[in-house]
Amino acid sequence: MKHRRDLFLCITCFLIAFLLTLSDGRQKDEALAARIAPEILRFHVLANSDSSEDQNLKLKVRTMLLNSIYEDLGENASLEETKSYVLSHRNNLEKKAEHYMEKLGYNYPAHMELTNCYFPTKTYGDMVFPCGNYEAVRVKIGEGKGRNWWCVLYPPLCFTDSSYAVVPDTSKAILKSSIDESDYKSISRESPKIHIRLKLADLLLKKPEPTVQNPQ
Repeated sequence: MKHRRDLFLCITCFLIAFLLTLSDGRQKDEALAARIAPEILRFHVLANSDSSEDQNLKLKVRTMLLNSIYEDLGENASLEETKSYVLSHRNNLEKKAEHYMEKLGYNYPAHMELTNCYFPTKTYGDMVFPCGNYEAVRVKIGEGKGRNWWCVLYPPLCFTDSSYAVVPDTSKAILKSSIDESDYKSISRESPKIHIRLKLADLLLKKPEPTVQNPQ
């Protein structure tokens, strides 16, 4: 009986320690997110439902809207310019999405807004954005009750092709210059460059020392 009680206490202590570790990790992630969030704008698309048709439609609408936004904004738009564009062109973007869906045979309304919401930890190429609250452009298709899709609209990290998910160097540079260096290192998964020098190469390149002749 005592053995069972001791075993139960050990398991309970282990679970408590495990949960505390998870909680501490999550708190650190959310604190990091709070520091970098002011320099980031997410993009969030909610499908009408979880049906395969609605999920495929969500991805098509996503790609169409992203292409339209990036094409109009150009490559050098700032964070504030991106927000301003979305707010001033919201109605046109909604109508464009609805007309696009009509051509595909769907009669869903599209609603776009600039909001603040909680996102789970997400990896984009070699960048990891921690869980926490971020400002986001949210697009709701129809009922908006299906699985959603999200990315980082600014700096431009939205990959519409998951097989080519490489963060552009320009986007990395924008982010690196906008947040603390230690925070950037925390979200970057870039592999350090390792320089290997062969001993043979060193010997070949090494200049021979001049010989000193003893005076006669």
